[in-house]
Formats: sequence, structure tokens, C-alpha cells
Amino acid sequence: MDVGTIGLIEDGDILLDLASLALSHLDHENTDIGPYLERLEEIEDRVCDEGRSAVLSRERAAVLSRVLHGEFGFVGDTETYDAPVNADFSGVLDRKRGLPIALSILYVAMARRAGWSAYVLNLPGHVMVQIGEKSPVVIDPFAGGGPVSERKIAAICQACLGKEGGASALSVFRMSNRDVLARLLNNQAVRAENDNDPHRALEVYRRITQVAPEVLDAWQKLARLQLTFNDVAGARKSLFAMSEVAPDKKTRDRIMGAFEALGSAKPVSL
Repeated sequence: MDVGTIGLIEDGDILLDLASLALSHLDHENTDIGPYLERLEEIEDRVCDEGRSAVLSRERAAVLSRVLHGEFGFVGDTETYDAPVNADFSGVLDRKRGLPIALSILYVAMARRAGWSAYVLNLPGHVMVQIGEKSPVVIDPFAGGGPVSERKIAAICQACLGKEGGASALSVFRMSNRDVLARLLNNQAVRAENDNDPHRALEVYRRITQVAPEVLDAWQKLARLQLTFNDVAGARKSLFAMSEVAPDKKTRDRIMGAFEALGSAKPVSL
């Protein structure tokens, strides 16, 4: 699976773990991807074996934590959190350490492989995972897959939605598969920029626009970096593509204003 393929298929058909591995492989083209596929299948087998009798969401959540954290040792990297490898899916499989988004991808993918309902949740300040539809359970893969208390969930709903609610109210925080991949890649791009590696950042932002073309912020950052390399034609192309997926006329007009300014001597702010 290449980046272009991910960008073309329906969101619901994206297999998060395989797509994440394919994106990682772009940076490790000389590495055999076979052992990583085998490792994912090994984890799947253990989750399916342990989860044969798990019916309730809390039982399934417990299986995921017991297998992924208890048996395989996956947990958040609290010591070197900002290390780029924590957003590299193959690196996460190697080290069994990673960012919340990378670990959430693994948990959700394994739950879905077992035939269970699971979603990545974009909660304030921290990505987590929802298991189940009815009486769902929210777990924190970064903390070993432990359950998040109902009190904390209620506080999140109150703070963000202005109303109280249990885990069932968190559906508004569910991320699409494309948004999940874009979030993973964005972590890579931000770390590249922090490491003063604009070439790497530019390439990763380009990948985001291919995987999730409706993420306007990625187009904008891509155009900005293209301008730093004096690639005006590339920046104009990015802005035009950005305008095509803009959600409203006001946003489109603003983007096209920057697009037209790039064709003149006017200064441009992106």
C-alpha cells in the first residue's frame, strides 16, 4: 500500500495498522516489512485467543490491555517523549514505546481485527481509545491501556461540550481513519521542524496532503515551507489544492487571495 492508494480508498476501508506501517516504510525502504506484518499477526492471534469469551466492552478493553501491555509490553514513552521514533509506527513496534496516537492506532487496529468496535478519540491534550458502542469503555494506551474513570469522562464532556455525559457522549471526539493518520504524520513533521530539518518536514506535510487532502493546515504548512525553498510554483499549486477542499467561501477567498499574491510582487502571509 502506497501513500497514493491510502488517499484514494474510502475512509472506512483504511486499515490503520497496515497504513501506518506503509507510511513508516517510506522512511525505511531497505528494511524487510515482513517481520512487522508477522508481529501484528502474532498480536492479533493473542487478542483473538484471549478475547474469545469477551462480550462486554470492559472485558474486551481488559483483554487489549492484558495482551498489548501485559504480554507484549507496549506503553507510552515518558522518558524520551519527543523523540521522532515515537511517531514512527515500525519504530514503535520495535521499541514497544510510543506516542499516544501511535499506541492508539495499535489498540484500535487489534480490536478491529478481533471484530470489535473501536475508535481513536481526539480528547483535549491526549489521544485515547473507545472500545464498544453500547456502554463503551475509554482506555489510555499510553498508560498501559487502563480504563479512564467515568468521572474524568464526565469532566471532559462538561468542559468541552458544556454538558455532562458518559462515554456515549464522546462520539463527537471520534477521529476518522484519515485524521488519525494525519495526526500521526503531523507529529513527525512537528518534530522535524523542531530539529531544524525543513526538508524532512516538507516531505511529511506532503504525505499528509496525499493521505488526508481535506486537512487544510497541512496544505498551508506545505506551501509555507515551499516558499522557504523559493518554490513559488509549488506553493501556488498547494494553495490552489487547498482552496478546492476549503469548507466555505470566506476561507476559499482568503486562500485565493494568497494564491494571487504569489503571482505578483505582493508580500504573502501564510
